Amino acid sequence: MFGRSARLWHIGRVVSRYGLREFLDGKPRGTQPAAVRLRLALEELGPVFIKFGQALSTRPDILPPELALELSKLQDQVPPFDGAQARRIVEDALGKDIGALFDEFDETPLASASVAQVHTARLKPQADNDPGFAVVVKVLRPGAEVSIRKDIEVLRALAWLAETLHPEGHRIRPRAVVEEYATTLIDELDLMREGANCALLRRNWLSSPLIYHPLVFFDYTRANVLVMERLYGISIREMDRLRELGVSFQVLAERGVEIFFKQVFRDNFFHADMHPGNIFVDASNPAVPGYLAVDFGIVGTLTLHDQRYLAENFLAFFNRDYRRVAELHVESKWIPAGTRVEAFESAIRTVCEPIFGKPIKDISFGFFLLRLFQIARQFKYTVQPQLVLLQKTLLQVEGLGRQLYPELDLWKTAKPIMEDWMRDRLGPGAMMARVRREGPLIAEMLPELAAQALKRLERGEGLGLGDMSLQPLKIEMRRNGRRQMRVTLGSACLLGAAVLAVVAVPGITRWLDLPWPSWLLGLSGAWLAWRGLRERADDEAD
Repeated sequence: MFGRSARLWHIGRVVSRYGLREFLDGKPRGTQPAAVRLRLALEELGPVFIKFGQALSTRPDILPPELALELSKLQDQVPPFDGAQARRIVEDALGKDIGALFDEFDETPLASASVAQVHTARLKPQADNDPGFAVVVKVLRPGAEVSIRKDIEVLRALAWLAETLHPEGHRIRPRAVVEEYATTLIDELDLMREGANCALLRRNWLSSPLIYHPLVFFDYTRANVLVMERLYGISIREMDRLRELGVSFQVLAERGVEIFFKQVFRDNFFHADMHPGNIFVDASNPAVPGYLAVDFGIVGTLTLHDQRYLAENFLAFFNRDYRRVAELHVESKWIPAGTRVEAFESAIRTVCEPIFGKPIKDISFGFFLLRLFQIARQFKYTVQPQLVLLQKTLLQVEGLGRQLYPELDLWKTAKPIMEDWMRDRLGPGAMMARVRREGPLIAEMLPELAAQALKRLERGEGLGLGDMSLQPLKIEMRRNGRRQMRVTLGSACLLGAAVLAVVAVPGITRWLDLPWPSWLLGLSGAWLAWRGLRERADDEAD
């Protein structure tokens, strides 16, 4: 309790010294701009507040642009802790002397950050001619978890005050932002989780020449110690060295875009901390260079619903189909259902049309997202917390692409990837695969569904459609029992046709190769379903 009070007192002193009450009452203080004073205050308050400022800098939906720009300058430069202490942490975690674990262990850290620092080492040889595997040992900073959890509690208290006192606190939602940040930061404290993240990324990309992820040695990994294969590459920051080696920056930039979109949509598991310090280049073949990735504490995933709507949004943007973009925002409930789609479509066109066909050097995605959010707010856009990491990563990809190859055409590079994903997810082949996977279960349930339907009809009731795959039809058929019967029986026929084709006759991959009973059952089902839906449309028109 005393420690928290002392920390609050220190924060109060910093807030007063930098005149940060200006953010609450709007009264100017100090000679420097308020955004600059906030950045300096966060740097003085330490790593947790620096990381929080960095996280806020990726939120153009809730911060003024000048503030987001200033916070993006925050540098998390932390002095290393004693290497002998790091060695003792490793020994305590693994239960052995360092000499029994490694042939070599360098107590001078290779890199140091607010949460952990990294040491180079070499594993014990496994055979006479084995030189030992070169590894890096990531060690959690002593006391980091206690310190970080204390500062998070302080941030929660400050967020509550800000939401209570700030006139727009309900819109900025500082408490929700802090919780979002706290979850990410606490996850970073578990190095076992980071190792698992790396292992999954490695499996997803092991056969690809685009990017390489290190091997994790889980026998040597604990919650506070992570041992991974050491990668030898050139930092993406060393542009002059890469240029001297003749590295193709165009290929590198295009591959970066491809990796991002495939991680998000193909794998639904993306590296969400792609700043230059975490990216290295394999320049062994300069004409077709690859990436080497490190630091996997922050990763992102999406729900299938958000993934589908985002993919459709991207494709609609790429095709300049602003009407569809507006419709998708309403369908996904990102803006209210009563919004005039035409008005939102016009607003989106105003933002998007000027940037198409321009190289990335002439486009600022930060500015583009800011303008898009400003317009969306006019239509009561609901902030989507689950998309925060994606927004942040997209901005990092923009920065990387601009640095490597300013002429990069993001649209041209990304569009084919998105089209392939949509085709794989929604095309006939994907439908056949789903039916093949679920067909046996559906076939088992059809007799039971039919018996239930007959009993309800005998009692003069409409068909209840709460079961399994027929659930989506329930909303569509509530108003009329006759429509329910036709659409349900039609759907059952279509399912039966699919089951007959895929289960009874394995190996079918083309619609034209289906046996005639499947066609007959399928056409009958399609006609019944069409009649039921047509009657529904006629009723609604009346």
